[in-house]
Amino acid sequence: MKTMMTAAAIAAGLGGTAFADGHANDVTLQLQWVTQAQFAGYYVALDKGFYDEEGLEVTILPGGPDIAPPQVLAGGGADIMLNWMPSALAAREKGLPVVNIAQPFTSSGLMLTCWKDTGIETVEDFRGRTIGVWFFGNEYPFLSWMSQVGIGTDGGEDGVTVLKQGFNVDPLLNREADCISTMTYNEYGQVLDAGVNPDELITFQYEDQGVATLEDGIYALEENLEDPVFVDKMVRFVRASMRGWRYAEENVDEAAAIIIENDETGAQSEAAQARMMGEIAKLTAGGTGALDLAAYERTVATLLAGGSDPVISMAPSGAYTTVITDEALK
Repeated sequence: MKTMMTAAAIAAGLGGTAFADGHANDVTLQLQWVTQAQFAGYYVALDKGFYDEEGLEVTILPGGPDIAPPQVLAGGGADIMLNWMPSALAAREKGLPVVNIAQPFTSSGLMLTCWKDTGIETVEDFRGRTIGVWFFGNEYPFLSWMSQVGIGTDGGEDGVTVLKQGFNVDPLLNREADCISTMTYNEYGQVLDAGVNPDELITFQYEDQGVATLEDGIYALEENLEDPVFVDKMVRFVRASMRGWRYAEENVDEAAAIIIENDETGAQSEAAQARMMGEIAKLTAGGTGALDLAAYERTVATLLAGGSDPVISMAPSGAYTTVITDEALK
């Protein structure tokens, strides 16, 4: 493990409440997707004044289909981003020095949802099928999984045809794909809302397949973590955010209402967000924000196990720090 700060540097950063830097209390967070219960902890912390109590001015930037959080972070558009670890580690290996500073999500909600009448019963039955996969960094867990089980992703009778899936469930409903990527807390519910009976479906959760990778971590640029002032505000941000997550887990309906208040699109219902929050709470339950090192190692091993085309080519160094959560959890 590589820690980004020495104890002396942390002490220097935490020693006072006033900083010469006028941005010492400003934090801009780039979300991985649009405003929804997946990010409830941050919106709740903002709404309930938890960030205010830490002296922070927090701006939350929604994501979208054309927004890549690593690019926003690299361009200076945000101080921190939310990202799945496969995407973050791939970006790091390609030269963007992102570092995991906290991990609110403790388990994965990613799965494939398939039509049962296609005859798919096991992973081996994926051969010759069309499977919808999200890209923009979300494809890495799937590609690694297929590589591990020896199923090619270039089509043909012995491989799978990968359909570049938009962030909706239309390819499944329209029978353009035999299976699509879904999250337990989002798209699976959309399929059911479209009138599909759960008995018509079969699902393959990445957690059950032993290939789950960490999702929705908080990442900062390595160079910023050399600044004690930045470290101090990250400690305060993580502490307040985890308060937000605990509150959201315990107050699902209120958290959903807060999400709706912050959703400028007006395209989501409060009931749908409450359902989503209930599922999200299962993925954050018991988490303190501290990175589970065993889960980190499992994620790295999964990404390395890609045969001739692994997601990452070597075990990363310096890809996480416990300094922020060690201080935030005191």
